[in-house]
Amino acid sequence: MDVPSTARDHKFADAGSLLSSGDGQPERPPFYAKLDRRLHGLQGQFTGGVSPISLALAGWDWGAHFANAPFRRAHLAREAWNHAGRMAAVWWGLDDVRPAPGDHRFADPNWRLQPFRTLMQGFLLAQDWMEEVTDCPPGVDRGNARIVRFLARQWLDMFSPSNIPWANPEVIAETWAQGGRNLLQGAANAWADMLAAMGREQGDRPLQPGHQLAVTPGKVVFRNRLIELIQYAPATGEVHAEPVLITPAWIMKYYILDLSPHNSLIRYLTEQGHTVFCISWRNPDTAMRDTSFDAYRTEGFMKALDVVERICGDVRVHVCGYCLGGTLLAIAAAAMARDGDDRLASVTLLAAQTDFTDAGELELFVTEAQIAFLEDVMDRQGYLDGRQMGGAFQLLRSRDLIWSRMLKEYWLGRREQPNDLMTWNEDATRMPARMHSEYLSGLFLRDDLAEGRYMVEGRAVAVSDIREPIFVVGTETDHVAPWRSVYKIHLLNPGEIRFVLTSGGHNAGIVSEPGHPRRHFYISTRAPGTPFVGPDEWLEQASYQEGSWWPAWTEWLAEHSGPRDQPPPPMGAPRKGLPVLGDAPGDYVLEH
Repeated sequence: MDVPSTARDHKFADAGSLLSSGDGQPERPPFYAKLDRRLHGLQGQFTGGVSPISLALAGWDWGAHFANAPFRRAHLAREAWNHAGRMAAVWWGLDDVRPAPGDHRFADPNWRLQPFRTLMQGFLLAQDWMEEVTDCPPGVDRGNARIVRFLARQWLDMFSPSNIPWANPEVIAETWAQGGRNLLQGAANAWADMLAAMGREQGDRPLQPGHQLAVTPGKVVFRNRLIELIQYAPATGEVHAEPVLITPAWIMKYYILDLSPHNSLIRYLTEQGHTVFCISWRNPDTAMRDTSFDAYRTEGFMKALDVVERICGDVRVHVCGYCLGGTLLAIAAAAMARDGDDRLASVTLLAAQTDFTDAGELELFVTEAQIAFLEDVMDRQGYLDGRQMGGAFQLLRSRDLIWSRMLKEYWLGRREQPNDLMTWNEDATRMPARMHSEYLSGLFLRDDLAEGRYMVEGRAVAVSDIREPIFVVGTETDHVAPWRSVYKIHLLNPGEIRFVLTSGGHNAGIVSEPGHPRRHFYISTRAPGTPFVGPDEWLEQASYQEGSWWPAWTEWLAEHSGPRDQPPPPMGAPRKGLPVLGDAPGDYVLEH
């Protein structure tokens, strides 16, 4: 086991491995433990994998401290009275409450008409007061405080007048104009979504990998139980000698980096004269429940690196990791540096964290109680279902991904035409139970990698050992890997780091092709030995540029790759046991 763990973290290796008899043989867990685990698994089916105990503990922590703060309660009562006074001023047109920047729920001009204006502004005042209430008193655990604020926001958003059809002027106007046909169409949309959620009616997606998506020419040159490795056909007559190996996250299908031809990062790399390889991860099922996090390193990245070396010869490799794939890449690169393996030419991390002390809103779902409950949910099925994970991400942006969608599709009767990014986002993947438990416990909860406790093959690894130049990309509105958290790699590695902060979120900020409108980025290079600069100070000093960050990356790669004067390597290496196994995008990406 490579990740330091408590006994709880081992439960997926063997159902009875937590207990041992006198002769060292594992005993089966007691019957009550099995029954409790099954009960929790069933509970998880109704709670979306969220622990009710975790929520209750957060509420108790906040409530106990709140009850012990009488003067704070008196202050909030006075604020409620002040808000009531403002509400009277709003009614008479003497005050105006504006939505916060980025809140588009009340953008329709009819919200400025009575009585909708009063409903809107009353809700905004209530929202403002609720934020004060959930600004937790001193002493409340930081994680519990986040949970309380999150739950309050979810509850309040549920009752927003924008979500109530008879209080929303846009819905009323549309219903009047269409004679109610929008409501009939909305009901049909809701019925179709319910059937799809139950797995009874999926239908063919209008965009599919291998047809409209993931169509960059290439061949599958290696396959094992965990990965397919795709080698892409050259797009130029001559290429750089050093290839690029991409490690995407297995929390998503790899073709986020090879969407449509116009916004495919992989195609763009080949057009710049790079030989590109990309890992396509298998979508795990119950049989892979015991797959460890380290298996993704050994059978995934390291095996792919060996294959690239056998095909391209004795050259160093530029490696790139996205999201969780970037965290895995950092661990692998640190282990290689520790062991004297110098096959890497550079390391690129896209929206990937190496320090998890400030991991953003995902920390809401990473507490001891939540992980213990989630492990019981995964134990029942052997994996974390993609829908469960997708539901968590939707809750983090519920205004945009839940309520606004319901308004458009169910009350206004408008179906959004799926684009490539939306289609990819719905192509959910699963997480093996053991791997996900180790990942959450070892990295998110304990931050073992940043604190020097992460073990690979029995010895600790450190990001500070990586000596190759590093290119790091963070995105401005990332809810999964906040850019200030990504920036912390400056604290963990003393070498050359070129850091880019680009507009957009976790996905759209990375899929940011040249010519994409309204894109910009900040960029700066930290030379080895340079004193640390905080993220906000860095932002003030960095160079601001309009457009896509992709050319800046490929220019950096070219600087570290030498001239583009080599013939492309062959596709696969049949004489070395690496025949072409099929066309890209391969088989694993099509698994559901």
